[in-house]
Amino acid sequence: MKYYQVTFTISLPAGSLLLGDARDVLAALAGEAGLESFEETAQGLTGYVQQTLFDQPLLASLLDEFPLPDCTVNFSVSEAEDRDWNEAWEQAGFEPICLDVPAEKGGGTLVVHDSHHAAPDVNQPVTDIVIDARLAFGTGTHETTRMMVASLAALDLGGKRILDCGTGTGILAIAALKLGAREAVGYDIDEWSTENARHNAALNGVGDRFTPLLGDVSILKEVEGQFDIVVANINRNILLADLPQIATKLNAGGRLLMSGFYASDIPLLAEKAGEQGLSVEATSQDGDWALVRAEKFGSSKL
Repeated sequence: MKYYQVTFTISLPAGSLLLGDARDVLAALAGEAGLESFEETAQGLTGYVQQTLFDQPLLASLLDEFPLPDCTVNFSVSEAEDRDWNEAWEQAGFEPICLDVPAEKGGGTLVVHDSHHAAPDVNQPVTDIVIDARLAFGTGTHETTRMMVASLAALDLGGKRILDCGTGTGILAIAALKLGAREAVGYDIDEWSTENARHNAALNGVGDRFTPLLGDVSILKEVEGQFDIVVANINRNILLADLPQIATKLNAGGRLLMSGFYASDIPLLAEKAGEQGLSVEATSQDGDWALVRAEKFGSSKL
């Protein structure tokens, strides 16, 4: 699979403290044009996109209307080397992430770490998740991933069937399985991600209960049966386009967890969910990033 490397340069007034915010906004906008992974640089970001999925005119249009004041973004495009372009990041790994499990769900700590770092010593029961990430997203370090894992930990997952839309490293499906889910299916448009998810599932001893599939939402036509819980940590526009198909795979009374968008997008996502027979139960926010939890109309409760 061939990739483009897109180099972004962010220009801000001297002394501005908005570079981090600008990177977050830029990554969200670039995701709408097909980019799927990013590395921070001193001047902005470097992003990667499958050549067949790159919408360069859309990217240019989005950046022309960049929503931060006094901030401009320029970009250049080149062919990415035909290799694992995130190799250095993989080797460095990431610092362990610790999330509390609610007492009513058994309590303890859920720890996400890579094979370069041991799980920290905490004086309570630990649910241990090891993620060897081949992409710099889906490790638990991003706000949306943390919110999604925390929301899963708050649900009764015992015996449930999980669908993970845009599975990435597989972290959400793996977390659900480690927290008691019976089976998980995930899909992703990136073949590196599906192989990475398969690797991580095996690493966590849940490979026999997790099925990663290569494709977009249309692959759900080939998946038999319904799901009790659907997780989708993907950008707003893809969620809006895919929700009709995703909703058809959710059991009555089942839960949909969505993130990957900003708090200002909540009304739009809630309206679209309502059109598919879903009722918003709760929302949460970490910085500017948001999560929506919705239930499909029905009698069963999870």
